[in-house]
Amino acid sequence: MGTSIINIQRDIILNTIRYAGGDEWKVLVVDETSRKLIYNATTEDDILNLNVTNVEQIEHRRETNPEMDALYILSPMTHIVDCLMADFERKRYRKARLVWTSVLDPQQRVRLERSQMAQEQIAEFQVMNINFYPRESHVVTFRDPWSFPVLFHPGCNHLIKNHLEELAQKVVSLCGSLGEYPVIRYYRPRVPTHEASVLCSHLARFIQNELDQFTQSQRGHPPPSSKPRGVLLVVDRSMDVYSPLLHEFTYQAMVHDLLPVQDGDKVTYKTVINEGTAKEELKEMEISDNDKVWVDYRHLHMKDVLERLGEDFAKFRRANPQFAEEDDKATVNTIKDMLAGLSEFQQGRDAYTLHLNMAQECMKHFQVHKLIEVSSVEQCFATGLDENYKKAKNLAAQLVQLLDDEAVMRSDRLRLLLLYIIYRGGLLGGDIRKLMAHAQLPPHDGEVLYNIDLLGARAEKPLKDERPPLQPLFQRKLPAPAEADETSLSRYELNVKLMLEEQIRGTLDATVFPFTRPPTDAEGIASQHTETFSSSQASLRSAKPTWARTRSSADQPKQRIIVFMAGGATHGEARACYEASQAFNKDVFLATTHMLNPGLFLRQLGDLSVDRRRLDIPAERPKPTAPAHLFEKEAPPPQPQPQQPIAKKPAPKLNPPVSNAVAMGKLSLEDAQGGTPPPGTEKPDKHDKHDKHDKHKEKKEKKEKKEKKFHFFR
Repeated sequence: MGTSIINIQRDIILNTIRYAGGDEWKVLVVDETSRKLIYNATTEDDILNLNVTNVEQIEHRRETNPEMDALYILSPMTHIVDCLMADFERKRYRKARLVWTSVLDPQQRVRLERSQMAQEQIAEFQVMNINFYPRESHVVTFRDPWSFPVLFHPGCNHLIKNHLEELAQKVVSLCGSLGEYPVIRYYRPRVPTHEASVLCSHLARFIQNELDQFTQSQRGHPPPSSKPRGVLLVVDRSMDVYSPLLHEFTYQAMVHDLLPVQDGDKVTYKTVINEGTAKEELKEMEISDNDKVWVDYRHLHMKDVLERLGEDFAKFRRANPQFAEEDDKATVNTIKDMLAGLSEFQQGRDAYTLHLNMAQECMKHFQVHKLIEVSSVEQCFATGLDENYKKAKNLAAQLVQLLDDEAVMRSDRLRLLLLYIIYRGGLLGGDIRKLMAHAQLPPHDGEVLYNIDLLGARAEKPLKDERPPLQPLFQRKLPAPAEADETSLSRYELNVKLMLEEQIRGTLDATVFPFTRPPTDAEGIASQHTETFSSSQASLRSAKPTWARTRSSADQPKQRIIVFMAGGATHGEARACYEASQAFNKDVFLATTHMLNPGLFLRQLGDLSVDRRRLDIPAERPKPTAPAHLFEKEAPPPQPQPQQPIAKKPAPKLNPPVSNAVAMGKLSLEDAQGGTPPPGTEKPDKHDKHDKHDKHKEKKEKKEKKEKKFHFFR
């Protein structure tokens, strides 16, 4: 797992800033969107260490700085170009070095090229290809949850073309960052049953056209490489409707399914730190690739996470005997108590406490809400097989029993019912209503059930149904007997995982996953460079792990495979990509519009029957415009106030000079004791009196001003 898309994007951003303008100091100007892209992969300290005086936002009010160059890193949007032209109008900076986060629209580029004012100030013009958000080392999102209704809502057909073009540009931006010009394959259902079944074919065509244009315009793309040519697999959420509904018991999937994780610009979770001490506090903690414990644990089954926590605790106690106590079993609570006293390891202690708390909360939920019983039935619906891998029986009775159980959460009852409907290929309308009443589900949950039609499954079927049951996308193999017990609650294998296995083996069905262009002999299925082990026999269950291979195999350049999932991907699908990378010595990346958890999927499914205007889809909002203050005329600088003429004081009367000898002769000790004053001072004339009076008055005025000034700080 040496490659990290986070590090790749970080290096692209920092190297662009580093080499823009050489060693000269510069201002970095960003917009609201490009700021998020930049700070997702870097920090402000990283940037300010690269001869950047400060970071400004182009939409905000800013001071004119005509003696310094500006490096603009901007999003290629019309209103941002308007902001840029306003800067050129004011000659806000000395020279402008323009860097776009993705390719600028040709009309806007022509606008800049035809402007003499712009051309006089532009010193550099380039594209950086960072228009995506790396979330993990091999996971990228576009942070676009509105993509789901645009792609699948019946009322959004007029938005689809522009949306697919935007998605294509972002996918190509990712390919550009990775230095890939991949072969493109896309999902085409064997038996199309829904309107969106053509989605992937259109999207793949847009991506191919965009990629061709990008390669022609970018000199040196793709760079020379000894790696096999990459592959881009374009799929959408309808390829696997089971994945977002099933309970999964790996750590990351459980955390995002069961806990109130905040998933915005950052993924965060609020937890209590230093519990039971004077320093106890509720702290919002980030969950990211910077957290080594998270990276090590996230794809483990929850029982393995708890075992690892205990093992790590035991190792710590062996290394620190002062914490060892007789008969002190390593339970979650004893570990938490011990951590509360480790003030010298603040950062690592807080991270470890976070994972102890999250694991404990997940297990509490698992036990209270009977997830082992729920999941067992879910797996039967998804596979059609029981725990012994034989045809499942009496599923309706098991379903009704769980729907009646008050310990089973309402959302879990809805998920069970939806999985049962998909498994049966639809139910009679009356049966759906009876089951909903049994589950005590509100009427609006019925919209969720019926909207599954829009993703290719069927909710309601007629009394005389002549439609043959849909065949599974892939033939699933039974696990070896030794593995069967371990996988009883994860019997369902995700379609993404099976697709990757067949792609790497060279057996992926070209009728279901066609190419956008017929592959040449060098780029065809046979050239996908399977590993030295027999790939036709390999699977994620049986392939040799990376550490077990020969050095020559591990050192070979890795082929890159990009899976793009339109409409949202699950954390289980992300895990499948990591596992394929490790099992087959590939670099597999998952890119998606947004990450899904079951709760979000159910909400978005319900929204597919809501009036489109109530969804507040960004594409239907008024187009953003440049702020008006950018076009206001700057106030002229204040004119200097004319100085009042100062009245001349009469010159003081001077005493006639006295010879040194006479003066010395008249000196006496009485002068210092207040006796007879020295000559020339016995009777000061009236001019001297006026001079002293003026000085006294001036001193008094200064004192009053000073008192007024400090009055405000008292």
